[in-house]
Amino acid sequence: MIRITVKVDGMMCGMCEAHVNDAVRKSLTVKKVASNHKKKETVILTEQDIPDDRIIAAIQDSGYDFKSLSRKEVKAGGLFGLFRK
Repeated sequence: MIRITVKVDGMMCGMCEAHVNDAVRKSLTVKKVASNHKKKETVILTEQDIPDDRIIAAIQDSGYDFKSLSRKEVKAGGLFGLFRK
């Protein structure tokens, strides 16, 4: 599994988080996606790596500003542990 952490600017509330999550789910093949407006980030869990340009397009198409992203290989062993730092 790959955890992709995307820094996103412009999210102000839970509804903004939902908009970003929906845009990611519609545009990309993911196992799980979770956004947090306070941390200004979206975390994507996927089995297959996703090209940067597709991630950037999904975020920008949702109306929010892409800032940066990072990837990390994670072991599959429960979804709750994968979203902890």
